[in-house]
Amino acid sequence: MQFSAQQIATLLGGKLYGNAQVLVSDISPIESAESHHLSFITDNKYTPFISKTQAGVILITEALLRPSLLENLTLSVQRAVIAVPNARGAMAQLLQLVSKTINPPRQGIEQPSFISDSVAVPEDAYIGALAYIGKNVHLGKGVQIYPHVFIGDNVTIGDNTILYSGVKVYYNCRIGADCILHSGAVIGADGFGFEPDEKGINRKLPQIGGVIIEDDVEIGANTTVDRAMMGNTIIHRNVKIDNLVQVAHNVEIGESTFICAQVGIAGSTKIGDHCIFTGQVGVAGHIEIADHAVFGAQSGIAGNIRKSGTYLGSPAIDAGLFKRAFVGFKQLPDILLRLHNLEKNLTNNPS
Repeated sequence: MQFSAQQIATLLGGKLYGNAQVLVSDISPIESAESHHLSFITDNKYTPFISKTQAGVILITEALLRPSLLENLTLSVQRAVIAVPNARGAMAQLLQLVSKTINPPRQGIEQPSFISDSVAVPEDAYIGALAYIGKNVHLGKGVQIYPHVFIGDNVTIGDNTILYSGVKVYYNCRIGADCILHSGAVIGADGFGFEPDEKGINRKLPQIGGVIIEDDVEIGANTTVDRAMMGNTIIHRNVKIDNLVQVAHNVEIGESTFICAQVGIAGSTKIGDHCIFTGQVGVAGHIEIADHAVFGAQSGIAGNIRKSGTYLGSPAIDAGLFKRAFVGFKQLPDILLRLHNLEKNLTNNPS
């Protein structure tokens, strides 16, 4: 499918420079783009490519488009530049359009599949082959249930939510509207609750709570969200969770928080709004984390985080303090050698 520069500019409400009729059919990074590619620039370090790239259409954040750039740019019959307030956001808008073209919503019920008699399937919903939908499940309009999905009894799934192949949703869980659950995600498995008896044998504590996932949440492949022992594990609206993340029982994750791959969150922890957890962060249980807290890769959060800010290390501390401490850590071998030599000199020369 091809789009002209003029069509793209109109869709995005951008200001067009160059040939409005240039056609593009694919997307590429600015440094490797060819004439049939659309590319984008959101950072000043990439602006030198604007006069070198072969891209047919370039989206650029308008704050970066200084007059000198346009003066030095040859806008030939094969080139167009579109200035928008936020080029990355504009690309996201275009990619959503392309995605819906490549993988449009499906409709109908494929066979074989099992749908309980108590379930009403909306006319615009899709149920893939070998899906299982248990008793008293409520399906919203436009839901997309791909093949091999399991949905247990008494589950609610909101409008336009997508469950890709292999998703498992245990009983009594609630998933909001406009959510995306990727393959292998497991929602509502038992929390990790055990108590040793008088003989030291670990006895299971039944997990009788549920999981609530609010609207506009995305959960990555092979990520697990455990059900609560009592009450609910809660993922608030607009949370984005990457692949291979573990969310334990009774955890609460605040609105618009990002959680990257291989993060582990122990039970009963409460996370604030607009937080960011980068890769392999470990979070202890029964703690609280303030809004707008950011944690660097492999940080270990052992206690409450009461202030917004950026944190590094294990246990996690203020990023500025961590960087200063790390400079000292790298100097430790030299410091120890100097200390050893000083002690040696004092021993040899006690006076």
